[in-house]
Amino acid sequence: MMNRLREGERLDDLQIKGYEIIQSPGRFCFGMDAVLLSSFVSVKKNEKVLDLGTGTGILPILLEAKNGGSSYVGLEIQEESADMARRSVLHNCLEEKVHIVTGDIKEAAEIFGNASFDVVTTNPPYMMGKHGLKNNKEALYIARHEALCTLDDVLRESAKVLKVRGRFYMVHRPFRLPEIMAKMCQYKLEPKRMRLVYPHVDKEPNMLLIEGRKCGNPRMTVEPPLIVYEKDGSYTKELLKIYYGTAS
Repeated sequence: MMNRLREGERLDDLQIKGYEIIQSPGRFCFGMDAVLLSSFVSVKKNEKVLDLGTGTGILPILLEAKNGGSSYVGLEIQEESADMARRSVLHNCLEEKVHIVTGDIKEAAEIFGNASFDVVTTNPPYMMGKHGLKNNKEALYIARHEALCTLDDVLRESAKVLKVRGRFYMVHRPFRLPEIMAKMCQYKLEPKRMRLVYPHVDKEPNMLLIEGRKCGNPRMTVEPPLIVYEKDGSYTKELLKIYYGTAS
């Protein structure tokens, strides 16, 4: 495996099926949001999945480990990240089921065709324009800010590539919930399920997990809150189960 690692890169254990992922601290390393989204997503047998803005491939790899879908495709505009993702796929011997494509989210329907996927997942940039701290490192900035694509781009292209009744899953920030709901409805991705993630039980939520269904009927379920930390700073039992499959 060492010949697949570039200077400054490392291998991280994903704590599932022995899978590992190549990451570079100088670029963008996956966080809790990707792990929580992977557990929120449901993929059925023989379904095809597209992950928009896949970065180093964390979501396709985790989803393959947890579900029975037939194929998982990750679309990533930054070639350096896509290259890391491809090497991680090879390292885990997943090249028959996981495929990484270099391309622009804004052109997803042109790349893959309309109604070509059963499930779309995305962990998109959260920050609008100049909102939030700008990072001097371009790769990190692109990952965190809507520099190369907007929420509108993500939802528009998701609606195009999804089959009718196909499912859309996203992790985002609660402060953008009104815009998210409005645009999901605009593109006929009917919100069906939502869960808020709280760092502590007495703090405001800092993550939003949401599922939509293309051309679905209006009716949404709001799931119980997910609390990340106990008062002493340790992970809650539910969080431990998500990460490690155990609450011990």
